[in-house]
Amino acid sequence: MGTEIERKFLVAGDGWRTGEGLRLRQGYLNRAPERTVRVRLAGERAFLAVKGPTTGAVRAEFEYEIPAAEAEALLRLCEGTILEKTRHVVLFGGFRWEIDEFHGRHAGLVLAEIELSRPDEEFPRPPWLGPEVTGDPRYFNSSLA
Repeated sequence: MGTEIERKFLVAGDGWRTGEGLRLRQGYLNRAPERTVRVRLAGERAFLAVKGPTTGAVRAEFEYEIPAAEAEALLRLCEGTILEKTRHVVLFGGFRWEIDEFHGRHAGLVLAEIELSRPDEEFPRPPWLGPEVTGDPRYFNSSLA
């Protein structure tokens, strides 16, 4: 079983900006708290992800690459809003951060995520890191959709 251990933060300032980033579009076929089913187009590639309930920073995650044309068709079946964002990858202190800059109805929202190997893993905090929102459902992508 795949497991995701991820912490999420608001971002303060622009010190994280590097390059162009990758444009993402994603939607949800299911947004129930006990499971989400997400479709994502990431540039020329596409993915289907099934995620279990979140407990702290941990949840089950299964992700599979699918044909982009199928992802386009699945996005038309999604409930709620299709999220549009640009993802930037930033390396800091030996850790990989994914910074999502939202567009459309969530323009101005910037979130940083870090995946860890265990929930209590320590990591250096970049100067652009704002307050932690890991457990706040308002910042779950499925809620934003």
